[in-house]
Amino acid sequence: MAETKKSATDFKVRKLRSLSSKLLLLTIIFVMLAEVLIFVPSVANFRMTWLQERLNTAGAASILISTESSAQLSRAAQDEVLMATGAKAIALRTEGISKLVVASEMPLSVDQMVDVDNFTPFGAIVESFQTLISGGDKMLRVVGTIGDSEQIIELILPDKSLRTAMLTYARNVAFLSLLISIFTALLVFLTINRMMIQPIKDMSSSMLRFAEDPASANAVIEPQQRDDEIGVAERELASMQTQLQSTLRGQKRLADLGLAVSKINHDMRNILASAQLMSDSLSHVEDPMVQRFAPKIIRTLDRAVNYTNDVMSYGKANEQTPDRRRVLLAMLINDVQDLLGLDGSDDIVLSTNVPEELEVEADPEQLFRVLMNLCRNAVQAMAADDNPSTVKRLSISAARMGTTVIISVEDTGPGLPATARENLFSAFKGSARHGGTGLGLAIAHELIAAHGGTLELRDGRAVGTHFEIRLPDAPVSLGVKRPEPTEPIAEAEQKTNLP
Repeated sequence: MAETKKSATDFKVRKLRSLSSKLLLLTIIFVMLAEVLIFVPSVANFRMTWLQERLNTAGAASILISTESSAQLSRAAQDEVLMATGAKAIALRTEGISKLVVASEMPLSVDQMVDVDNFTPFGAIVESFQTLISGGDKMLRVVGTIGDSEQIIELILPDKSLRTAMLTYARNVAFLSLLISIFTALLVFLTINRMMIQPIKDMSSSMLRFAEDPASANAVIEPQQRDDEIGVAERELASMQTQLQSTLRGQKRLADLGLAVSKINHDMRNILASAQLMSDSLSHVEDPMVQRFAPKIIRTLDRAVNYTNDVMSYGKANEQTPDRRRVLLAMLINDVQDLLGLDGSDDIVLSTNVPEELEVEADPEQLFRVLMNLCRNAVQAMAADDNPSTVKRLSISAARMGTTVIISVEDTGPGLPATARENLFSAFKGSARHGGTGLGLAIAHELIAAHGGTLELRDGRAVGTHFEIRLPDAPVSLGVKRPEPTEPIAEAEQKTNLP
């Protein structure tokens, strides 16, 4: 129960700290700052407008009063004029001569003079806030012209009424500004939230779902049809998640394969060991046929036992370093031919063009596995074609060029499918035949790379498949002279027809 309450509290805290909450708060603050920039000059303008209205009222009354004799203007009428303007005294200046129109009582001093015709915006703002903050008990002398005339009206009035009016105006403007700020911020927030925040939330949720269960079909985000940066980010995220799912499926298949192989590996070793013991007894049989095939069977079983010991090496962080020796390539190819069972009676013809004395510096077992994988793929591809008129030929040729031995494995089969070409040498993706795993090509590529060589698919052939292996000799220490090639380069190229 405590954990549930804690989770709910954390959720509320996260809500308050979310991008949406921060965006809404910042939008309100920024709009309020904009309103403040409008509020300050508007209050100053209200002050000057209020004083101008009092001057206009006093000016109209002064012109009316000045047309009659002072004796005819009663004290009650003068008080009414003063009450209408809120002034203590009104003076009219014409052609430089000032005339006191009405007055109730003259103040002993004037605290501030305001000329409504000549003022600066900054000065008006400063004086406005002085009135708001410290006004209410000061006496003002307000001076201004009457309309378009040259007559000047002067008022002596307290700023109490002005300050009260300014406070009322400021309160109303502040309240209205707050409403405008909230409304504007809400509109901006809803717009940005729909265009940016919500898609970002969807991407974040998709990443969290993908982290929890990458194999789920719902974990991949569905990108919107947008051409902006958000749309690009969603499409890239969807592509990345799809690729990761594919990679994880491949890794899972590898893990399942490794688990299955590890389960049968122990029993397979025991079976092969028993077969090896029985094959040793064949060497004592005097039958010529048995004597011919017994050594090959023994070598094949020895390789099988070694493969069971090294079967889990593929995919490890540190692959086994090749044990390089000088090997007669022709003998390795003969072993491959024997294991493939191509004795000439089948419709698949094996053609070899490898000099008997050609030596290659490589790990014999690893190079045998590479050649076996390539040749077996070629034989299986051609065996799938049951048309008797189709030419089925597997050609193996080799030659030395300087310090590099070039080996070509070529067949007349249907060629590699487009999927295999796009994912060549990738396990579970680059299979050369239907139902294959692609491990053979992946293993062959890795073993050749461990020798510092290359395994490539030669393009430009409409029919068949042509793989080329380039194996450089092992590096030697300084001062040790490498033996010369067994035959000239030009002659080797001419014999094998290598490009």
